[in-house]
Amino acid sequence: MRFAAALLVALASFVAVPNATMAAGPQHHDQVPGFYRIRVGDLEVTALFDGPGVFNANWINGQKTKDGVLKALQDDPHLLDVADAGYLVNTGKQLILVDAGSGTWFGGGRFGHLVANLRSAGYTPEEVDIVLVTHLHSDHIGGLTTQDGKIVFPNADIYVAKADNDFWLSQEIAAKAPKEAQEFFQSAQGIAPPYIKAGKWHTFTDSDQIIDGMQIVPLRGHTPGHTGYEFSSQGKKILFWGDVMHVQRLQLPDPKVTVVFDVDPTAAALTRDQLLRKLASGDVLIAGPHMIFPGLGRLHREGSAYHWAPVAFTDQWDEK
Repeated sequence: MRFAAALLVALASFVAVPNATMAAGPQHHDQVPGFYRIRVGDLEVTALFDGPGVFNANWINGQKTKDGVLKALQDDPHLLDVADAGYLVNTGKQLILVDAGSGTWFGGGRFGHLVANLRSAGYTPEEVDIVLVTHLHSDHIGGLTTQDGKIVFPNADIYVAKADNDFWLSQEIAAKAPKEAQEFFQSAQGIAPPYIKAGKWHTFTDSDQIIDGMQIVPLRGHTPGHTGYEFSSQGKKILFWGDVMHVQRLQLPDPKVTVVFDVDPTAAALTRDQLLRKLASGDVLIAGPHMIFPGLGRLHREGSAYHWAPVAFTDQWDEK
């Protein structure tokens, strides 16, 4: 009886002062490293997070469309959520980076995490052999060069479409460009020279062959030389489509929506419409740097709109 009474007293003490014996641990605010790997045939593709962003409604073309977005934001504040990312392709023989993120050239310090996430993924900038540039906007090439002119990928050869090179690196075209476009001319003309001087900057035309197993996909409109890259391996395909899409929750339901960054909005919308139709009827994995990270998924058509089916997260590496 004395033992039972003592046991009851002990139990009562636990009930009376639970916080004294079960104190909560501190919150942990650090996040997982910003990379995600997927297998495409024999290729290892690693998405590299450069940073999160929110698209500015004022960057959307068309007052009616803009007004509709501003109204929708009142009930859906995450409508314009976007990301910036690059993608590393390990072929087993070469390390190929598709776009290099913003660095410190775009976004006011919100981006520039790609190199750190590259290291977290087990690679170093010195190991990168080739950088394929979709176009010369600073949120895709800013990570190539520091603000003081230092090369970030010292052993890499940079490839960019000749049409984009000749447009953005032209001082004559820059001088005639509207004020809102000047930032992109200035950044391109600050980022490219160290690689040009080192003999590491190369241009190509649509018919050129740069890498075995990779096809150049012209995607004109957003910029004069805007280019996608389609890699194939063991019957599997992945398309790195650059800025075919900026805001997935706006442009998937209505591919006609364009943005102020499109050099030729009409051509950009036409390119998007044609490409989305093609991709929705096939089995091509898509890598979209401004889709919600990791920006890897497939397209399905639903009437006149499209549905994005993101890859399912897994912590297992598929060896098949």
